[in-house]
Amino acid sequence: MSVSRTWAVALTGLRGDLVEVEADVSSQTPEFSIIGLADKALGEAGRRVRNACANRGLDLPKRRITVNLSPASLPKRGSGFDVAIAVAALATTSRMDAAHVAGTVHIGELGLDGRLRPVPGVLPAVVAAHRAGLARVVVPAANADEATLVDGVEVFAATCLAEVVRWHGGVSDAPDLAPVAAATSSASEDVALELGDVVGQPEAVDALVVAAAGGHHVLMSGPPGAGKTMLARRLPGILPPLDDDAALAVASVRSLSGETVTRLSRVPPFESPHHGATAAALIGGGSGVIRPGAIARASEGVLFLDEGGEFPASVLDALRQPLESGTIHLHRSGVAATYPARFQLVVATNPCPCGQHGVPGGMCECAPQAIRRYTRRLSGPLLDRIDIDLRLNRVSSARRDGDTRSVSTAQAREVVASARRRAAARWSDTPWRRNADVPGTWLRGPAAPSADVVEPLDLALRRGVLTLRGYDRLLRVAWTVADIAGHDLLSRDDVGRALFLRRGAAA
Repeated sequence: MSVSRTWAVALTGLRGDLVEVEADVSSQTPEFSIIGLADKALGEAGRRVRNACANRGLDLPKRRITVNLSPASLPKRGSGFDVAIAVAALATTSRMDAAHVAGTVHIGELGLDGRLRPVPGVLPAVVAAHRAGLARVVVPAANADEATLVDGVEVFAATCLAEVVRWHGGVSDAPDLAPVAAATSSASEDVALELGDVVGQPEAVDALVVAAAGGHHVLMSGPPGAGKTMLARRLPGILPPLDDDAALAVASVRSLSGETVTRLSRVPPFESPHHGATAAALIGGGSGVIRPGAIARASEGVLFLDEGGEFPASVLDALRQPLESGTIHLHRSGVAATYPARFQLVVATNPCPCGQHGVPGGMCECAPQAIRRYTRRLSGPLLDRIDIDLRLNRVSSARRDGDTRSVSTAQAREVVASARRRAAARWSDTPWRRNADVPGTWLRGPAAPSADVVEPLDLALRRGVLTLRGYDRLLRVAWTVADIAGHDLLSRDDVGRALFLRRGAAA
């Protein structure tokens, strides 16, 4: 046959679009051309395919081969189309099962020796193929564990192009090759740090439990050594485990970032970018393929900005839109990608550049202008999106004697799970399950408490010390406090506790 067809996947963010790969052979001047809005890396696939076929003893027609990637209007990037292009070109003259080839998605890059090299984004590509109704996928052997995480898909993990040809019914006597090894994963083990290790900060621990129970954002300010980082790193351990959809979304983002994915982790992710990170590193970007940034990698988990006062103000302000919408939209020339951004923000900062301003026994030598410049890095609009403001002091005793309020990670996790069950039951007739997700129009409408309960909030709003956004956020925290206390209705004490946490009096 002169025309053969198979499938590949074009990724734009986490969205995968099926691409039909058509190959046609004509009796004209020998040439290998690829059409269909391919980028430079994809446009070079013809050379890789020719050398790979020659080195594996596969007969590629020595005529004009035209490969069309349809739909032609969809931008296509990267080397993950190599295998699909090679199989489509070989199927024009080789004795392969045309129906089997046409019903299979091929993902992978070709080396010049014909081996299949791993590519990023295999997991979301397989998910896209499954959702489109295709049940057979060819992937490089190094991506096998990742591809098999999707149920209902037959995965063929191939070492070289000759194996793929034989799997489709073709003939090849090429000897086996050693597979290309997967990159070593740098991901940390899923070990929850013990909350009981935190000494002398019982109010801060209680506030952290409230944040975990409702999905609230936290600002921790205090001198060095107060335990800000220690508390933040223990937040993922008290969050509920990820469900199937969330775990798959987290793994898909990791795959797109180039990490080796071998299983679905149920532990919420924890991202802590350095304060020298650029806006692109935080929100994502890059030339050609738009890679996810720290915001997307922290989705369904925690984004921790240590030394928040050291981040450039422009980088911090890039968080404002994702905090409101729960997604991050990246636009580049000719392409736009959307990534999830459902993260809990935890910011830790010192009171001044030297960290000693207002600290008992400390000696701050920072000029007033330097202190103002340091604290203004966290802009008013960003602070207005923070639910809980913790002001921590240094611990005055290293002993545990008499500390009857010590809370373990297991105990805190159970409190958080119980509070989230109460919230899910209350919002069962709505699209939301966490208090942090409920919009203000609903909190002030169908779920509005009595006027005497919210009187402190109304007074603060009238005085101008509270914005309407802050009003709604305080209502969300108050509902979380009520869930932890086991209250069916919001009380004035719950609102008072929310105000207490918002104003940073937890030290």
